[in-house]
Amino acid sequence: MNNEELKHSFPPMVGRNPRVLILGSLPGEESLRQQQYYAFKHNAFWRIMGELLDFDPELPYEERLEALRRAGVALWDTIGAGRRTGSLDTKIRDIEPNPVAALVASHPTIRLIGCNGGKSFEQLRRNAPELFENPSLAIVRLPSTSPAAATMRYEQKREAWSVVAEFLQKNAR
Repeated sequence: MNNEELKHSFPPMVGRNPRVLILGSLPGEESLRQQQYYAFKHNAFWRIMGELLDFDPELPYEERLEALRRAGVALWDTIGAGRRTGSLDTKIRDIEPNPVAALVASHPTIRLIGCNGGKSFEQLRRNAPELFENPSLAIVRLPSTSPAAATMRYEQKREAWSVVAEFLQKNAR
């Protein structure tokens, strides 16, 4: 029997006409405590997105979310619930997937899915394989912005994530 507490993801953060969906795996302990996406201060997500989309990553949380919405970026997680001690993706068990394919179907303006790390990508492939067969949808595996993913320097992660800004510029409304 597994005594680890069941942890739940947040609702999707989606504006009116999102063009990009960024998918994490399952929020870490600090994010769950603060009820905010990417709340751990050493996670590079907000710094990278701020640099790429030209907003201050130190803005209050709701203003950062609004900056993403204005840019056409939505946020969610591939895992709706799971058991885990700590924050590492490798420790997630008893996974209940989020209905990502349904979210994408209900927002046909989404044309790029960026998976924040390997676990997110793996779960998307496992639980929504039909998305990979959609010719009007690009799916990219991005390096994790988590400090636990230390095989890449910040500059390398930012460069890899620039695909999001380039896509948004090429596909401006």
